Amino acid sequence: MNAGNTAEPAEKSTSAAPRTPTRVIVIDDEQDMRASISQWLSLSGFEPETYAGAEEALAQIGADFPGIVVTDIRMPGMDGMALLKRLMGMDASLPVILITGHGDVPMAVEAMRLGAYDFLEKPFDPERMADLARAALKARAMALESRALRHELADGGAIMHRLVGGSNEMVRLREDILDYGQADGHVLIDGETGTGKTLVAHALHAVGPRAGRKFVSVSCAGIEDEALSAKLFGPVESGGLPLVEEARGGTLCLEDIEAMSPVLQGRLLTFINDQPAPPHTRIVAICNDHKPGRTLEDVLRPDLYYRLAAMKLTLPPLRTRGEDILALFKSYATDYAEEYGCPAPDLSAQDAAYLLQAPWPGNIRQLISIAEQSVLQSRRGSGSVVSLVMAENEASGGALTTEGKPLKDYVEAFEKTLIDNTMRRHKGSIVAVMEELCLPRRTLNEKMAKYGLSRTDYV
Repeated sequence: MNAGNTAEPAEKSTSAAPRTPTRVIVIDDEQDMRASISQWLSLSGFEPETYAGAEEALAQIGADFPGIVVTDIRMPGMDGMALLKRLMGMDASLPVILITGHGDVPMAVEAMRLGAYDFLEKPFDPERMADLARAALKARAMALESRALRHELADGGAIMHRLVGGSNEMVRLREDILDYGQADGHVLIDGETGTGKTLVAHALHAVGPRAGRKFVSVSCAGIEDEALSAKLFGPVESGGLPLVEEARGGTLCLEDIEAMSPVLQGRLLTFINDQPAPPHTRIVAICNDHKPGRTLEDVLRPDLYYRLAAMKLTLPPLRTRGEDILALFKSYATDYAEEYGCPAPDLSAQDAAYLLQAPWPGNIRQLISIAEQSVLQSRRGSGSVVSLVMAENEASGGALTTEGKPLKDYVEAFEKTLIDNTMRRHKGSIVAVMEELCLPRRTLNEKMAKYGLSRTDYV
């Protein structure tokens, strides 16, 4: 490729950006330098766009620009430092790589303090530039993915495998995740088995400033004290980094924290206390099991508990989440139906009542199993959701429950399910539904609006 083949600016692709961005905006007032950088980036698999001035490039960069910026520092008009400040004000997670002459190194170091990703000193190795661009683009992809997840969580629009649910408990949990995610303090997560504690730990990392850094997870259960101590704090036999250092700058997730011996808990407390503020390594501790009648304070050293529990999240059990149970079941059943190539089973009003009253000792994990079994039964044309729930209850020795759910929840779930099924059966015919349910049009319209049902979904 020669310099004449580099458009200024290069033509932008109109297709959707790939998950890992490849766009690199190159800004330099020297044409030969622009052409040289563009040629090497193209050969390395990137999509360079070259500009002679900062103002011209700024017009092409938005807050969610799916790429990175490589810019010279010394340029006429707006220089690289002024451009950096403008870009950081627009999007602090946008990676900006500065190209500097030998005498500009102190200025580049100052730019790093202001938020620059890195700098290259002339003359630089083209391979070094490509490696740096690759790392910066990976960081950008993570930041954009984290931002998308944050928007999902803030809107409550995440579906299925994420933190779905419109119950008060789940709305509050999402709000707490957003607040705690932006903080630097350590977090303690508690809740029954199968409630999604590991997912919450990942969400805390993903919505915060550490999102582009490492998330390291380890279970403290089933590991001898000496081996766990070496794994966490060193020395590591293989010569690698202990986990507290491997996660430096990011998050270390300690699952089954209650399995850690008091001595090792003391060593963890010392590590936490010796860190600066904000900490180099953020600890997210998950408690997966403490016996009935015992609290977290009983299974953790008091000094460690109070150090971790300044920010504590307790996940709600599924049985208290009301209509979230039905939404989760339908979501999982729909996914399994697609996987097995068959229609998702329709929930009857009786099915809905049983799902709402089941004790769910295994919580969401158990609900997933029921959803898959119901799809397989539906494919064979046998069984029912009620029979599956009853079998689960008998196996676990549980009994139907009304914990946390007033009567109106059952009435509303029954009504919604009945109207939904009738609308599906009549393919959205309002008249047919009115006749079958003996409802006047106004009453039917009001109930559909109340439950978020729209005729267009059934036609």
